[in-house]
Amino acid sequence: MARAPLRVPYDEPADVVVIGTGAGGGNVIRELCLKGVKVVALEAGPRLDPDKDFEEDEWAMFYKLSWLDPVVTEGNDATGMATWICKTVGGTTTHWAGAALRFQPHEFRARTTYGDIPGADLRDWPIDYSDLLPFYEEAEKVMGVAGRVLPLPPGNTNYLVMKRGAERIGLHARPGYIAINTEPYDGRGACTQRGYCFQGCRNQAKWSSLYEAIPKAEATGWLDLRSNCQALSITVDSNGLVDGVIYAQSDGQLVRQKTRAVVVACNSIQTPRLLLNSVSGKFPNGLANGSGTVGRYYMRHVTASSYALFPKPVHAYKGITMMGLIDDFASNDPSGRGFVGGFHFETIMLGPSFTSVFVQPGPLTSTKDRRALWGKELAELMEQYTHMAGLWIVGEDMPQPDNRVTLHPYQKDQFGMPIPVVTYNDHPNDQAMRQFAWEKARELYTAAGAYKVFDTPPYPATHNLGTCRMGTDPNESVVNEYGQAHEVKNLFIADGSVFTTSAAENPTLTISALAIRQARHIIELMMEDEL
Repeated sequence: MARAPLRVPYDEPADVVVIGTGAGGGNVIRELCLKGVKVVALEAGPRLDPDKDFEEDEWAMFYKLSWLDPVVTEGNDATGMATWICKTVGGTTTHWAGAALRFQPHEFRARTTYGDIPGADLRDWPIDYSDLLPFYEEAEKVMGVAGRVLPLPPGNTNYLVMKRGAERIGLHARPGYIAINTEPYDGRGACTQRGYCFQGCRNQAKWSSLYEAIPKAEATGWLDLRSNCQALSITVDSNGLVDGVIYAQSDGQLVRQKTRAVVVACNSIQTPRLLLNSVSGKFPNGLANGSGTVGRYYMRHVTASSYALFPKPVHAYKGITMMGLIDDFASNDPSGRGFVGGFHFETIMLGPSFTSVFVQPGPLTSTKDRRALWGKELAELMEQYTHMAGLWIVGEDMPQPDNRVTLHPYQKDQFGMPIPVVTYNDHPNDQAMRQFAWEKARELYTAAGAYKVFDTPPYPATHNLGTCRMGTDPNESVVNEYGQAHEVKNLFIADGSVFTTSAAENPTLTISALAIRQARHIIELMMEDEL
C-alpha cells in the first residue's frame, strides 16, 4: 500500500534534493527512495498526465513539453534554437524516441584509441565498459528494452526501405535496442504503433521517468515532488559543503530548501548554468568550478538526417519512429574514412507539420546560413509526404574547450537568473564525419529506389553532453567516476553533462546506468556517515 505523500518543511534538511526529473534525476530519485532516503525533487516544468495531456499534434506537444526559455547562441554551427529539451516532470524522457544503446568498449578510452586530435581535448573516461555493464543491465530491465529483456518489434515500412537499400550496398540493417514495450511489461501497456513517439507516449509503452521512476518513488512515501519549481542557486556552508537550494515557485516566490546533499540533473545546458550562478565566497567562479571547466566541452553529437522520396508510397510515419539502425560505421576506422570515431544510421520520421519545417530548415531551427523550403518546392514536398522515408545520423563529436555554456552578462529570465549562452563550432572531424554519412545515406536510398534525397542539417540539439566532465584530475574535470564533485563531497551531477566524450550512441541508457550507479554510491556513503 502506498504511503502518504511526503512534505518536507523548508527549514528541515532533506536527505537529498534532486534537481531535475529526467533520465538522470528520475533514476536517482527512484533508487534513493526505494532505500528510504528522504528526497525533495525540484522540476522546473509542470507534471503532465499522459491520458489527458498528450495528443497527436506535433506543435501542440512541442509547446507543452519543450524548454522554451531564452537561450543565446553563438558560433558558426549553433542552431537558432539551441536545444530541443523538455521542461516537464520526466524531462526529455517524455520526448525521446526510445533508442537504448550501450557505449562500445573502446569509446570509454577515446584518448587512448584516437590519439591526439588537433583542436580537440580528448580524455579517457575514469571508468570502462566492465564497470558500467551491470548497471546497463539494470537500466535495461527497468526500462524494458526490446532486444535485451523484451522481444524486438516487427519492422515498419521505414525500416524495411532502409534495410533494402542497405542490403543492396553491402550494409547491415537490424532492429535497434529500444526502450519501448513490445508486450505488456512492468504494469505498462504494449506499443500500439501510433507513430507519435516524439510527442509523448499516451499508452506509456515508451519508457519515461514520468510514469515509471517517479510513481515508484512516490509509492515509497519518501518523495516530495515539487513541479513548476526552478532552481536558481545552490548554497554552501562555512566548510564549502552544500546546505540548501534556492528556487522559484510558479508564483515567482523564492524559497530555500535545506538539504544534506544535492544531485543536479538539469541537462548539459541548465546544470552548468545553475553551478555558474551559485557564486559564493568559497566559490567565486561558480560552485565546483575550481578547474574552470564547468560549462566547457559542450557536445551534442554529430547529427544530420537524410530524407528520400520514392515513386511508390512508403507510409514511413506509421509505427515506431526509431525502429531500426545500421551500425556498420560505428567502429573506429580513420584510415578508411578520414575521421576518428563512428556513427549510426537510425530510422526517423516526422509528422507533416515538422516535415514542412525540418527537412530543409531555416535559420531558426538550423544554422544561420540555412534557408527553408517555401512556395512551390515546399508544396511539392508535402504532396509527396506519404512517399517519404527518413534516417537520422548520430555520431561522436569532438570535445573542444571553447564549445561551452556561459552566463549572459546582463540578460536574465523571469526569475532574475542570467540566461545561458551556448557556443558551438564543429570540429573538422565532425564535418568530415557528417559529409561521409550523407554520402553513404544518398547511396543507400538511391539503391533502394529513391528519386530524390535531401541532406538535412542538424536540428536543435537533443543530445546535450559534456559541460561538467568526469575525470580523475580535479584540475581538468568537475566530477569523479560517480558524478561526485571533486571540490564538494555532497554535490553530485547525474545527467549527460558528466560525459567525458560523447561516443556514437544515443545517451539516455548511459545516463540512466550512471545514475543508478551514482545512487548506490550515495547510499553507501550515507551508510558510512560520509554524507
